[in-house]
Amino acid sequence: MRYAKLSTPDGPLYVEVEDRDGTLWAAAPCLAPEEDPLPSALPAVHFRPASLDSFTLAAPVKPSKIVCVGRNYRDHATELGNDIPKEPLLFLKPPSALLGHGGAILMPTLSHRIDFEGELAIVIGKRCRNLGAEEDAHPYIRGYTLVNDVTARDIQKSDGQWTRGKGFDTFCPTGPIVSDEIDPIARPVILTTRLNGELRQTGTTADFIFDIPYLLRYITAFCTLFPGDLIPTGTPAGVGPMQSGDTVEVHIPGLGTLRNTTIARPTPE
Repeated sequence: MRYAKLSTPDGPLYVEVEDRDGTLWAAAPCLAPEEDPLPSALPAVHFRPASLDSFTLAAPVKPSKIVCVGRNYRDHATELGNDIPKEPLLFLKPPSALLGHGGAILMPTLSHRIDFEGELAIVIGKRCRNLGAEEDAHPYIRGYTLVNDVTARDIQKSDGQWTRGKGFDTFCPTGPIVSDEIDPIARPVILTTRLNGELRQTGTTADFIFDIPYLLRYITAFCTLFPGDLIPTGTPAGVGPMQSGDTVEVHIPGLGTLRNTTIARPTPE
């Protein structure tokens, strides 16, 4: 199943998504996931199927936490002059950083270099703690989505730890959909990122340093993952700075394209 979350005048609505001749369509209302019960069924009354791009989209997840994986592609680690990690390098983004497909990434005046980082992200579907070494990870995964791990690179470097540089409001664009119709554990997927239409990143999950089951074992050895939790899995080489007015597009076949623009954040912060 593929689903998205719409923002409508009557309130939020989850919808099933279908591919119709290469275009993603919002086909029918569907039940909200357990972590995001909706207050009213009214939006479904006025719903009419249409192309997904004709709606305003919210982030299709409501995580208790966003557990990100840094430097999970060798080429990205080396392009920034870093060593290949011997263990997964984890950091958190606050849920307040979430932004839906089509939303505007706000460029904070505190930073002078803000980078895009296109990523595949895991959406957790079942409570998971201490995943066993031989245990199948699939039952704990609801599906996958796209993330742009927006990064204030200068703040990340000056702080030494990454919370502030990675955690500004709007620094986690996510969507447009969640899908269980791809399986990167069994078959690698190819990710691309374009800046203003120019191809800037191309990577395959076959090049992960730490694969998805390993990441889930590593993360759940220290914290419990709950339905809706989001795990961006790292970015390939080619990251670079954005300027106000740019458009960034992250794409994986089967997940569509996550598209966002950038605008200067009004001052004061």
